[in-house]
Amino acid sequence: MSGVEGDAIPDTINKSAVRSGLTLHPVGSVSTMDTLIYSSFTVLAFVALVFHVLAMKTKSQISSANNPHFKKFQNLFFLVYFMALFSDWLQGPYVYKLYENYGYASNQIALLYVVGFASSVIFGTTTGPIADRFGRKKIALVFCILYSFCCLTKLSSKFFWLFLGRVFGGISTSMLFSTFESWYVHEHTETHDFPNEWLSVTFSKATFWNGVLAINAGIFANYFVEVQGFGPVAPFMLAIPFLIIAGLIIMKTWRENYGNQTLDIRRSCMDGLRSILFKETILYLGIVQSLFEANMYIFVFQWTPILGPGHPPLGMVFACFMVCIMIGSSLYAVLLSKKYQAEQLLMMAVGLAIISMSMCVYSTNGDHIYLSFTAFLFLEVAVGMYFPAIGYLRSQVIPEDLRAGIMNWFRVPTNVITCAGLMLVHNNTIISSTHTMFAICTGMLIIALVSNFRFNVLFSSSKVLLPSNEDKVSLIKAES
Repeated sequence: MSGVEGDAIPDTINKSAVRSGLTLHPVGSVSTMDTLIYSSFTVLAFVALVFHVLAMKTKSQISSANNPHFKKFQNLFFLVYFMALFSDWLQGPYVYKLYENYGYASNQIALLYVVGFASSVIFGTTTGPIADRFGRKKIALVFCILYSFCCLTKLSSKFFWLFLGRVFGGISTSMLFSTFESWYVHEHTETHDFPNEWLSVTFSKATFWNGVLAINAGIFANYFVEVQGFGPVAPFMLAIPFLIIAGLIIMKTWRENYGNQTLDIRRSCMDGLRSILFKETILYLGIVQSLFEANMYIFVFQWTPILGPGHPPLGMVFACFMVCIMIGSSLYAVLLSKKYQAEQLLMMAVGLAIISMSMCVYSTNGDHIYLSFTAFLFLEVAVGMYFPAIGYLRSQVIPEDLRAGIMNWFRVPTNVITCAGLMLVHNNTIISSTHTMFAICTGMLIIALVSNFRFNVLFSSSKVLLPSNEDKVSLIKAES
């Protein structure tokens, strides 16, 4: 998940509480809510630690950890990728507060949010083909420069600069969640010829440590904003050094790789779209990704106003969510070692998300704030399982020469659905209540589950057993 996870929308708390049928809890209940949140974090952190230890003892984790060449390559990727993610997480919790601090009304702030998603829809589909054509290393460097510029725009309170920052922010986000993965998969499979099974190890670790980064970024940002008193613009300035360092490491250590190097960017985009429409495995996987992630982002804009009447410590709630993601990623690694397939674990993640959203339909239709919190925790565990599963499956079904472009096409319906949901809920138009929004989310996830099932049938039938995968592990061990 990106830094948007922490974006709070305080102005909507009271309206959402009324629409959801929630009543504001008296001041005396604050300690009860605080106790629940802090106790939950303690228990969840312990569970996360246990699952992480179990995950580290799985066969794939041990075999990959024993190979120094793979560890060196993996750590080189993580060093850059984690700094990029950390810079993204730093900004998330204070985007709304910054705009509010500059004196903008809630409808103007909502417009700025929509601009970011719309930019990703309009321009994001071209970043993949451009990366394939001109080099993924170059586009990763462009990401560092562009995202730094986005941070600098936050120094101005003028709407034009904030608007421009959101436009380039949407483009940068598309680069972050497509180019880096495309570079890694190419190097893993084509350059180093490591076993495919080790891709899941990397994606699972990335998801786990992403949660750790998010928690630390929130604490880091809060310290400089609240404790040091530098104001809500501070996290954006703090993100720039991490982006610059990431760019320097990319320049010095990454080798260049390419996808489809056709000169015609438009044709490359259309080739990616045709691959989605005419290859069923890619199409159904894209449907699962688009609908699941749209629900995830809609949840991001809903959890603060839903839990708001209980006056919880939002930072600790956010930390609980991130720990649940860590639990989900470790659970994925453990179940994978128990001979579950990635496509089956993806279906489990979608099924768990359906249970969570169904609980929210009931809990937000009455005064059931604790049940809503529990449902949110289930959803975040599902998210933790989802990301390593979808990352591995993308690496198996998407053609190498069109990888980044297809991944950005997957994000188009995600952003369109998110924009529509945000606008409709915020303006209280077609969707008049929170539980109605969650009912729609449940319906979308059911479609994702059906698509997941169809994908599993097609993917299983197209699998070819490659004994060389086991041989690769043995060969690499022998070489090391």
